[in-house]
Amino acid sequence: MLETVVVVLHLLGAIGVVVLVLLQQGKGADAGASFGAGASNTVFGSQGSTTFLSRVTAILAAAFFITSLGLAFFANQKADMLGRAGLPDPAVLEVPQGSKSAAEDVPVLESQAPTSGEQDVPQSPEAQ
Repeated sequence: MLETVVVVLHLLGAIGVVVLVLLQQGKGADAGASFGAGASNTVFGSQGSTTFLSRVTAILAAAFFITSLGLAFFANQKADMLGRAGLPDPAVLEVPQGSKSAAEDVPVLESQAPTSGEQDVPQSPEAQ
């Protein structure tokens, strides 16, 4: 239940950070406002929007960071409960004594199977 709440807060924080970053003006946008272009169209006044949006963005970014740490904690707890089950180390694997090898499991057509008199490796002309 708590993990679901953290995931929802994480998603809302991520969407909020993206929206607030897209709403903010870049540093070069102040030059146009100083010549009278668009200064009357700002919602929070000429200076208020920068500090307000920056402060809210910083708060949401901090919340996003904290929820990321929380989700990492939950993932670690879940991995510990499962016993870190995964693939075994191939260097440690051993084949039991009575089992078949992997080559015996591969089907071979009768036309491909070597006869008892034939050799698998051709001999050099000097050996004949």
